[in-house]
Amino acid sequence: MNQILTYINDVPISSNFVEELPYNPKIKALLKNKQKTGILSEMLFWIQVRARAFHKIDFERQVIIGDHIIDFYAKKLGLAIEIGRPGNDLKQSEDQTRQDFLESLGIKVFKKTAVEVKHDLSAVMKDLEQFIILHYTSAPDPETV
Repeated sequence: MNQILTYINDVPISSNFVEELPYNPKIKALLKNKQKTGILSEMLFWIQVRARAFHKIDFERQVIIGDHIIDFYAKKLGLAIEIGRPGNDLKQSEDQTRQDFLESLGIKVFKKTAVEVKHDLSAVMKDLEQFIILHYTSAPDPETV
């Protein structure tokens, strides 16, 4: 049975909690350095989602999953949010490897660029709503209808 986590535009959104995620404690030192940098696009996004401000969904910042630091993670949805910075082909290859890894665990990945977040945050938030509706819409439970 799907547990309804929240509603977005009157659409029921199902929980997709992914249990027992891999964790590499050696990454923790890198995490502390990343937290100190305070990238503007990530800070702007964080203001929109912190303290359950976005449809009562609980987001965490900079979560370690396996050997990767995920920008934002909604545990009850199994949703990773990555805000990409401009890079070269090697960086794109690493990003795809990270996305493939997360998806292999059952985690959905929503990606936006730092430029999109900085220049049109409201569109990014609307896109996130649509992404969640598309991937987490709950079908009604026949026993409760």
